[in-house]
Amino acid sequence: MPGAVPMNLPNIVSLSRLVLAAAFIALDDDATRIALIAAAGFTDFLDGWLARRQHTSTSMGALIDPIADRAFVLTALSVYLVDGKITTPEYFIVLSRDFATAIGFLVARVVPWLRPAVFQARMLGKTVTVLQLTLLAVVLLWRAPVDLLVLAIGAFSAASIVDYTLALWHRAKAASAERQAADTTVPPR
Repeated sequence: MPGAVPMNLPNIVSLSRLVLAAAFIALDDDATRIALIAAAGFTDFLDGWLARRQHTSTSMGALIDPIADRAFVLTALSVYLVDGKITTPEYFIVLSRDFATAIGFLVARVVPWLRPAVFQARMLGKTVTVLQLTLLAVVLLWRAPVDLLVLAIGAFSAASIVDYTLALWHRAKAASAERQAADTTVPPR
């Protein structure tokens, strides 16, 4: 079937975070939710490790992994917002990187000269994801450091947005230069 998701083990592990997100909505016990957050963090590590170890990395898997991450974090934060465990400003600060990368992805698909650029995980982005998962647990365990953690996520998110934007810009420029070089080396017919 064209366009089907390759069902290798790393992709299945990534997609399991969607099930964990649904469970986060359905199960409202704090201890259970802590276990779900830990499982989401573990599967986020495990899918990449498996893909590298089994040499089964795919472009689809590289897309599924961050989408599954965002789905879990968005779901959990939305539950916290509805339950009054976080405020609306905290919600938007914690998700600012995710909103910006979603917009960036859409822009890169619409703007022709950005289309060749490939989105890849970046260290600052991974740091934001770890901080987000940490926040999800801290909200349930110990409210005191939440404000500081939200500020840290906001700062790392801003740095991550700049980092992703510059990386995308440089990849698009390099791809454009390669295309121009290839066009000039082809002999006329």
